[in-house]
Amino acid sequence: MGFLAGGGEMGGRIRTYDWASTPLGPPKAWPQELRSALGICLHSSFPTAIYWGPELRLLYNDAWAFIPGERHPGALGQPARDVWRDIWEVIEPQFSQVLGGEGVSVYDQLLPMVRGGKVAETYWNYSITPIRGLGGVVGGIFNQGHETTERILQERNREEEAARQRRLFQQAPGFITVLGGPNHVFEFVNDAYVRLFGDRAYVGRTVREAFPELAGQGFYEWLDRVYETGERFVAERIPVVLQYPGAPAGQRFLDFIYEPVADDAGRVTGIFCEGFDVTAAHQGAQALKDSEERLRIAQAAGGIGTFELLPETGEIVVSEQFCRLWGVPPVTQVPVAYFLNLIHPGDRDAVVTGRSDLPARALEYVEYRIVRPDTRETRWIARRGEPVPDPSGRGTRYFGVTYDITARKQAEADLLALNETLEARVAEVLAERRLFADIVEGTDAFVQVVDPGYRWLAINKAAADEFERIFGVRPAVGESILNVLAHLPEHKEAVEAVWRRALSGEEFTEIAEFGDPDRDSRQYEMKYRVLRDADGGLLCAYQFVYDVTERIREQERLRLAEEALRQAQKMEAVGQLTGGLAHDFNNLLAGISGSLELMQTRMTQGRYTELDRYMGAAQGAAKRAAALTHRLLAFSRRQTLDPKPTNVNRLVAGMEELIRRTVGPAIMVEVVAAGGLWATLVDPPQLENSLLNLCINARDAMPDGGRLTIETANRWLDRRAASERDLQPGQYVSLCVSDTGTGMTPDVVAKAFDPFFTTKPIGQGTGLGLSMIYGFARQSGGQVRIYSEPGQGTMVCLYLPRLAGQPEVAEPTPELADAPRARDGETVLVVDDEPTVRMLVTDVLAELGYAAIEAADGPSGLKVLQSDTRIDLLVTDVGLPGGMNGRQMADAARVTRPGLKVLFITGYAENAAVGNGLLEPGMEVLTKPFAMETLASRIREMTAR
Repeated sequence: MGFLAGGGEMGGRIRTYDWASTPLGPPKAWPQELRSALGICLHSSFPTAIYWGPELRLLYNDAWAFIPGERHPGALGQPARDVWRDIWEVIEPQFSQVLGGEGVSVYDQLLPMVRGGKVAETYWNYSITPIRGLGGVVGGIFNQGHETTERILQERNREEEAARQRRLFQQAPGFITVLGGPNHVFEFVNDAYVRLFGDRAYVGRTVREAFPELAGQGFYEWLDRVYETGERFVAERIPVVLQYPGAPAGQRFLDFIYEPVADDAGRVTGIFCEGFDVTAAHQGAQALKDSEERLRIAQAAGGIGTFELLPETGEIVVSEQFCRLWGVPPVTQVPVAYFLNLIHPGDRDAVVTGRSDLPARALEYVEYRIVRPDTRETRWIARRGEPVPDPSGRGTRYFGVTYDITARKQAEADLLALNETLEARVAEVLAERRLFADIVEGTDAFVQVVDPGYRWLAINKAAADEFERIFGVRPAVGESILNVLAHLPEHKEAVEAVWRRALSGEEFTEIAEFGDPDRDSRQYEMKYRVLRDADGGLLCAYQFVYDVTERIREQERLRLAEEALRQAQKMEAVGQLTGGLAHDFNNLLAGISGSLELMQTRMTQGRYTELDRYMGAAQGAAKRAAALTHRLLAFSRRQTLDPKPTNVNRLVAGMEELIRRTVGPAIMVEVVAAGGLWATLVDPPQLENSLLNLCINARDAMPDGGRLTIETANRWLDRRAASERDLQPGQYVSLCVSDTGTGMTPDVVAKAFDPFFTTKPIGQGTGLGLSMIYGFARQSGGQVRIYSEPGQGTMVCLYLPRLAGQPEVAEPTPELADAPRARDGETVLVVDDEPTVRMLVTDVLAELGYAAIEAADGPSGLKVLQSDTRIDLLVTDVGLPGGMNGRQMADAARVTRPGLKVLFITGYAENAAVGNGLLEPGMEVLTKPFAMETLASRIREMTAR
């Protein structure tokens, strides 16, 4: 019987079964077809059974043993009808069909089996096949299959759930849609979705097709990101603008969620969207937020914490101020026990808010102690609340407030203690008040207390005496200041003005003068303060006044003395300056007069070959004198500048050798020239003089040697940087000279630009150098600043406005003999009150071929100009006698000669006359003294235009 070998548990059971007592007989008598089928059955891993014989006796393998359930193992060898009484009506026709020779296969067959004593709905996939013997006669049935009940029920549940969800989706108050695929095709929308966004025939269309107006509003991108990443997207208060008939017009606000939908493999196949139109809530949110903020401020200001009890969950919702009162970190919703544990053990029985069945009077007023966990301090808390019916009809809500009453409790305790020693304390307080009153009454300060109606609440004797001395009337408590001063309206207005400020809540101190000049007007320092009640309301204002008349007079006397001292110092410096100037001019005049005398002597001797040497000496002395007068004019800030487009780098390079010789070998000179330096419009000789002056100052600050640095740079000053330098915002060229010398203290820096101020010993400096540099910089539209620290050195920077473009290289002035000649008939009017100047100018004009007309003052010059005489150019001094200066004469002449060309020659340019350097077109200035070649070139240039 090898066909029964193996087969696990069921193989063993079949081998030991008493088959001889059944119609099948002993196994050794079984037909070959049964033996073969049973061998296959026992060794199959798939659930397999055999029904054999007329009664369809049952044989099965281990895999099939779970199918009969509690019938196993008793089902072995039993007729099919007995084993499957509960489903025989279903399988009997199928078995009959198989016994007739036709196999049967069924899927998800419903078989209502009895399991656990109850009929259960089960589903099966199985096949029943005829087992044929010799001659093709069917002797039994070969059965294989498995249960599908779990899958069928799951599918049914899913379908039911899907249908239920769709019903829920339709009934949901919010809008819902289901999108499929990467293009977000609408598969489902509920009625709320259509009501909000309009009927757009959604199903089958993509989001981009249905909502073209959403382009640029972010929704496409959010959907794409959710589909690509599989991550949920939650949005709150998102604005959206809809443009579709039936949809709300204008901007709406939405709360919504994009939830990725994945298949069994975890791949995203679509997106579920649910949301709400929260426009009304959003519009009310700001008002609510403002209201809540006002409430929060009120709670914080009043020290009130709010809470809501949730008895059904045993939790409490608290405010920020509530947490601060209890000394705990900010929380929102926590178990009630969290706070109950902080209540003093002796007071916990009085608090019943920890119960889930709150009695009606649970939130009535109660006082208890808490122990703050942050400071371990015991505080008294008062709680008050009440139940409020829920407007939604969901029961009762419990709201309340708590506030700290520790101060009140302490006050009550203090009052109790005070009552015990009341008499002694009253006497003590009265003594203290009498002492304080005596102090206030006896002080030299004038003390007044006034209520909001301008009535005196208190006034000390000193204040009353002073008031009476000044205004002639004595004040009294209870009287009105305004009524008392009604007969002095001008004083009434002044007094009312200052008290009005104090009674409006302002606290201030000021000095003012009061009193009738005929009754010794005095100056007073008045300090005004206010007194408020516990709620912050103004009770009164009080005043402390001191007579500071003598102090102010002493300050004025000191100021006048300092001014006199400063004037004396200036006069001393002027004396030093004039002495030095007289010495320098005597030397220069000696050189000029001596050279002229020797020239005259040599000419009488016929020794003309030596004249050039004396002429050169005289001209050199004259040029040095001119330079000296220019420096004096710069100091006076009234020199007429001749601004020209200037390359500061080129100017510095031209002076570098002179500076090195001037400062000496002990000082290292470094020049840092900025690349691409902008041009600036300045008077080059004045800039050279300023630079040399700064270098000399730097040299004097380094007696033991050091480093001198000259640096140029382009500077763009914004509004802040420009305001710090007292300049207009814009582009500037900076020229800075720095040294490693002794430096200056802040008070020295503050006075450095003052005329005649110097830190050098007497005789070594006039205090004019930096003042002249300051005047030149300001006249040029720029500024000069000093940066210095004692012991660290000093840096002085000139800031000059940028000039657009680059300066042209100046062409040398031609010699007088080479100057261009006048055209026929060209006439020049020369007006100057100095005959020598007129002679020199007319000689130069004659040399150039011009006809020259002379006038000695403004009126005579104007008479020529108002005649019919041809005048091609007017050459005039600015300062002229006769009541009319050169500028006035030129302006008057231009009334009848609009295009008249004017050349002002001046040794003292009065800014009012030349418009502070702003000349009209066709007007130019030439500063005396000047080279004749320069005069000739300028005349030729102007007449040639």
